[in-house]
Amino acid sequence: MTSLRTPRTTTAARDPRGRIRRLGVASAAAGLLAALLAAGPVAATPDPGDAPARATVSSEQAADARSAIRSGEIPGVDEIVHSRNIEHLANIPKDALPGFNTDLAFQGRYAFAGNYDGFRIFDISRPGSPKTVAQVLCPGSQNDISVSGDLLFLSTDSSRSDDSCASTTQPATVKESWEGMKIFDISDIGNPKYVASVETACGSHTHTIVPQRKDVYVYVSSYGPNAAFPDCAPPHDGISVIKVPRKAPQKAGVVGFPVLFPGEGPDGGGNPGAPTNPGVSKTTGCHDITVLPERDLAAGACMGDGILFDISDPERPRVIDRVQDNVNFAFWHSATFNQKADKIVFTDELGGGGAATCNAEVGPNRGANGIYDVVGKGKRSKLVFRSYFKIPRHQAATENCVAHNGSLIPVKGKDLMVQAWYQGGVSVWDFTNSARPKEIAYFERGPLSDTTLSVGGSWSAYYYNGHVYSNDIAKGFDVLKISDRLTDPAQRVRLDELNVQTQPDYFD
Repeated sequence: MTSLRTPRTTTAARDPRGRIRRLGVASAAAGLLAALLAAGPVAATPDPGDAPARATVSSEQAADARSAIRSGEIPGVDEIVHSRNIEHLANIPKDALPGFNTDLAFQGRYAFAGNYDGFRIFDISRPGSPKTVAQVLCPGSQNDISVSGDLLFLSTDSSRSDDSCASTTQPATVKESWEGMKIFDISDIGNPKYVASVETACGSHTHTIVPQRKDVYVYVSSYGPNAAFPDCAPPHDGISVIKVPRKAPQKAGVVGFPVLFPGEGPDGGGNPGAPTNPGVSKTTGCHDITVLPERDLAAGACMGDGILFDISDPERPRVIDRVQDNVNFAFWHSATFNQKADKIVFTDELGGGGAATCNAEVGPNRGANGIYDVVGKGKRSKLVFRSYFKIPRHQAATENCVAHNGSLIPVKGKDLMVQAWYQGGVSVWDFTNSARPKEIAYFERGPLSDTTLSVGGSWSAYYYNGHVYSNDIAKGFDVLKISDRLTDPAQRVRLDELNVQTQPDYFD
C-alpha cells in the first residue's frame, strides 16, 4: 500500500480553464495512443483490478511529469488541489482491507464502501469526521456494493474456490469454481452476517438492484466468456436476473437470463468489435446498468453498445433503443439519467482504467462522457448523440485517468453531475445544455508517483445529503463539500437510501 503523508493543499482558481495543460506533447505518448487505437478490443475485464498495479513509463515521460510538477502545471506527488468552491473535509485511509477501494452505497447515516478484499461501513452522521463501524474481510473482486433495507449485496467477479469469505483464487476452467452474488444481513450494522449466495454465469462484475416491497431484483452485469470456462461459455449476450425475497434471502436465485443482443453467431448480435470496428470492445455482455424505477426505464453500458430498455416487467427487460460509437468509444462503462429522463450520460472507459488517457494526445473525445438526448416517448424513444465531456485538466503519463463512476447533484431545472476520474480526481460539471457541457468545480491529488504509472485515484464520487463522498482506490475515503450557487439548492434534498445505479426520483 502506498504510504500516506499529510498532503500540501492548494486552492486553485475557480475557473478550471486556468489549469488546462498541454502536458507531455514532447513525450512518447503517441505510442500509447497508437496502442489504444490498435485493431482489437480492450481487455476482457478492463477494470483496475485486472491491470498491473504499476506500469513502466519511458524516461522521457517520467521527466515530463517531474518537469510539470516543478513548473506547477500539475500538483506534486500526493499534493491536493481544488477549485475555490470545494472544501476537503476528511480523509480516512485504508485500514484492514488492503485491496483497491471500489463503489459506494448509502443508507441513513451510513456509507458502505466496497473494496477488493471486502467492504467497510462508515458512520457519516458528522461528515467532517467519519467513523468506521465495521470492516468485513470477504475477498472477491470487485465487490461492487448495494444496500436495500436490511440487505447488502456484493458482486464477485473473480473465480474462487467456493462462495465463502475464506475462498481462494481458482481457475475458471475448473467446474467447481464459483463467482456471483453474495448477500449480507446488515440489521446489526456493526456485525454484518453473510446469509446467502447466488452463482451467476460469468460472475458479477457489477450489479444493479430494483427494489420492491417484498422482493429485491438484482440485475447482474458480467462479460468475457470463454469456451474453456464451464460456467461462462459464449454466447453471453444478456444479463442474469436474481430475485431475492426480503424475508428469506437464503431463497434467492436466478429467475432469468434475458438476451439483450439477439443475433446469429457465437457471440450473439452485439457490437462485433475488431477488426470490423478497430479499437472498440466486442459486446459479450454488459458492464453496468442504471435503472430509473419510477419510470420503468434502464440504461445499459454494454462494452461496445449503449442501450435504453423497459423494465416494467423486472424479470423480462426489453430493449427500446441501442446505439454505438465506433469512432470515439472503446468501452461503454456506465450510464446516468438526468432527472427528467430525457438525457443519458454514458462513459467510455478507454484503456480499462489503468492507462493515462487524460492528455492532449488522446484528446477531448476519447475516454470521455457521451451525452445523449432521449427523443420521443415509450417504445419509440431514440437515443440521439449531442456532445462529449472530458475534464480539461491534463494529467501526467504516470496517472491513470478516464471517465468513471458519478451521480447527479439534485437541483431542479439543472442537470449537474459529480464524477470520479481516477487520478484525474473528482469533477463537478453541468450538462443542462446537452451540446455545451462545462466543468464548474474539481478536486484532485497529484500523481501517486512521478516515475511509474501506479493505479489509483477516485473510483466513485457521489453526492449524498449535502456532501460528496469519494472512494479513492489507494488513498481511502474522502468527504468533500461543494458551495456554489448552482449546486447549493441540492443541500435541501434528503434521502433515506442511495444506490447510485438505482436512481431515485429526487423531487417526488
